[in-house]
Amino acid sequence: MSATIIVVGAGQAAAAFAAKLRELQPERPITLVGDEPELPYQRPPLSKKYMTGEMSLDRLLLRPAEWYDEHHIECRTSVTVDSIDREDKMVVLSDETVLKYDKLIIATGATPRRLAPAAGGELAGVYALRTLADADAMAHEFKPGRKLLVVGGGYIGLEAAAVAATLGVEVTVVEMAPRILQRVAAAETSDYFRALHRSRGVTVTESASLIRLAGDNGRVARAEFADGSALDIDFALVGIGVTPNVALAEEADLAVGNGIEVGLDCRTSDPDIFAAGDCASFKFRGQRIRLESVQNAIEQAEAAAHVIAGQKVEYKSVPWFWSDQYDVKLQIAGFNLGYDSTVVRPGIREGQQSVWYFAGKEFLAVDAMNDPRAYMMGKRLLEAGHDPAKSITPEQAADPDFDLKSLL
Repeated sequence: MSATIIVVGAGQAAAAFAAKLRELQPERPITLVGDEPELPYQRPPLSKKYMTGEMSLDRLLLRPAEWYDEHHIECRTSVTVDSIDREDKMVVLSDETVLKYDKLIIATGATPRRLAPAAGGELAGVYALRTLADADAMAHEFKPGRKLLVVGGGYIGLEAAAVAATLGVEVTVVEMAPRILQRVAAAETSDYFRALHRSRGVTVTESASLIRLAGDNGRVARAEFADGSALDIDFALVGIGVTPNVALAEEADLAVGNGIEVGLDCRTSDPDIFAAGDCASFKFRGQRIRLESVQNAIEQAEAAAHVIAGQKVEYKSVPWFWSDQYDVKLQIAGFNLGYDSTVVRPGIREGQQSVWYFAGKEFLAVDAMNDPRAYMMGKRLLEAGHDPAKSITPEQAADPDFDLKSLL
């Protein structure tokens, strides 16, 4: 067992790592340890197709149970890793099992931030959405005519709001910041999605100071705001960001900042321990960041698998993201960190639009709303790197008559 690989976590990054390492090293023992009862599954559909009933649990699973058996990957579900003994290279599980490892990868993900108990966070009918259990717990609430308050105007909140409105729920979104999506997108993208939600009957209130959620008999019944107003509600969804799950790494004295710190080889401060996905931070454009995305989870985990298999690989990827709201697909290529200007490029058809981010003249990222061509062109330009012949200027991006393909 000295060559065993232990994966702490059983989400997207864990599944991607196990699949890639098994491809590279067919015989090496791999054990996945996950705290949920399910095998690794997709999380993005939880706020979309799973909520509407369009996707079943079987389709959520990243791999069927038979695949793990056929590839000799042991999956320990409903159990956590309580501690890591780096000196003796072993972990202790919550069921008191002790497992030895040769290499360890931490893929523990992140946990939704919740409202404090004093603000009503523990009332019945107040939900967060991260796991299958979360989605199942709130599914019965989505009935026509019921009133939902979404606290937070980020992607998770807006996606859930779109599903709820489609199902006939009366939805109010409240955002503390001056605009929805302020942390992750330019004002033009915020404007697009604010208008989209309002066109579907959703009330969007920004610069909203929520004081607390108040209840009757232990169940949420209304929201109270700093201006003295109140809103009667039937249930609430809190989407105010996530916190990386780093406690296990901290207790093992690994370097932790904004997440578990890793290098481009995905190693932590212990050369035999790796980290990937939402819990890991790495250097990007001179800053240490975390990327909460499927793309990052998969590609970072696969890079770690290559390194463990003895290959010299560095994780340097062009980030990409997506969000589905109503009949609009938002596709994002790149990361807009440090942008100082944006330009809007209209699409060919009604409803199409893209927002292009620049730092000076350097192209950083693009948000494409129902415009897959703009997304693909932007992604290819970013993948070309700093080749002057394949760069795009703000003026070119803003000109709907300019042929983006000419740069490639």
